[in-house]
Amino acid sequence: MTLENALHTHKAMLLVALEQDPEELTRLLEELRAADIAELLEDLVDQQDDMPSVLSLLEHLPLTRRAHVYGFLPGWLQARLVDQLSDEALLAILEEMSSDDRADLYNLLGEDRREALLRRMAHREREELKRLASYEEGTAGAVMTSNYVAIPSGLTASQALLRVRQTAPDAETVYQIYIVDEQGHLAGTLSLRQLLIARPSAYLDELMIKDVIHTQVETLQEEVARLVARYDLLAVPVVDENELLVGIVTHDDVIDVIQAEATEDIHKGASVGNLEDGVSRSPLWSLYRKRVVWLVLLVFGNLFSGAGIAYFEDVIAAQVALVFFLPLLIDSGGNAGAQASTLTVRGLATGDIAFKDWGKLLGRELLIAAALGMTMAIAVSPIGFMRGGEMLMIVVAMSMTIIVLTGSLVGLCLPFVLDRLGWDPATASGPLVTTLIDSFGVIIYFGIATILLTNI
Repeated sequence: MTLENALHTHKAMLLVALEQDPEELTRLLEELRAADIAELLEDLVDQQDDMPSVLSLLEHLPLTRRAHVYGFLPGWLQARLVDQLSDEALLAILEEMSSDDRADLYNLLGEDRREALLRRMAHREREELKRLASYEEGTAGAVMTSNYVAIPSGLTASQALLRVRQTAPDAETVYQIYIVDEQGHLAGTLSLRQLLIARPSAYLDELMIKDVIHTQVETLQEEVARLVARYDLLAVPVVDENELLVGIVTHDDVIDVIQAEATEDIHKGASVGNLEDGVSRSPLWSLYRKRVVWLVLLVFGNLFSGAGIAYFEDVIAAQVALVFFLPLLIDSGGNAGAQASTLTVRGLATGDIAFKDWGKLLGRELLIAAALGMTMAIAVSPIGFMRGGEMLMIVVAMSMTIIVLTGSLVGLCLPFVLDRLGWDPATASGPLVTTLIDSFGVIIYFGIATILLTNI
């Protein structure tokens, strides 16, 4: 049975038990992981808008597990649920959540609700929540957690283990331990394994790695994700402007960041704006607004193709067979450009290439695109010969080669240009490249046809 089918079956059983057998409901909830419960609750709201059942199921969970489930719920559902909770119930959930999930939920609340909750919190928790919630969205500070294991330098391995045991219950991960100096600066790191196998009398200064890979609170989250992926880290420590250790970004949060950034790039590649609530939950007006701007702009871009066709009316009238090959040629150029653009955009996003590599990539693309164009020209030449004879075959073959070459070079260069201008290179792939190549393709095709079929 697939996971989807298993969850569907569990949802049906949970709803029956909710109505008829509280003990069976408790047993079923214990069998499910927090992430699976969250998905079931999301389905109940998404498909049936059954908020009463969702609230009842949450109330049957112990407080700690309930808070854990809340951490897996999407923001839109969290916002709907907290409106149904009293300040006391919401505060209890917040206190049990991990620090990063707590800050995310806090940022979903209105100003009045925030103030009411802050007044009920202990001073230390209140200040920590305000600090974590203050970081700009999309930065390391916004995705980091303050639940980590940090111990002072100068301890022996046996003393450090005692500190780890005291700190571990509240930590999100204990596999990597961070050492700080008296002021709280990040001094070094070592793994739990290193600490366990070390001599009890060995000092941390002798064991720890002092050149720690770390990041700043204002670093963009995609840069943090790239750092974790590059060095295979379980977590990356985050320091503030004074080099004080203030949190860590764990690998599970990095996975969420990678997924969100990939989704955003795919949307931009299709000339669609960022959909915060996803496709299924976005209002019709929002979907329309996110898509219409680029489509309208690209309509005007396609006017250049129409103008090009109008300019060559006489050539088209004299050689009607030219029209047969127009879609084939400009689509081939658009496809080649989209391929080159996608490879370039992805390379820039992953750090595989940078602006300094442009010259080398241009030379490589010239060779590859020329080979692709000639291969496609050979493939289409027999059709050109059958439709219009030897001269039309030459026109189509030359046009195919030059259009594919032009499309590939535009697809390669446009992301670099946008990146240099400070715009997102992902915008270059898909419709934008295709629209540009359509215009260039019309001019190239009919220009060659004019020279070879009219002047010669």
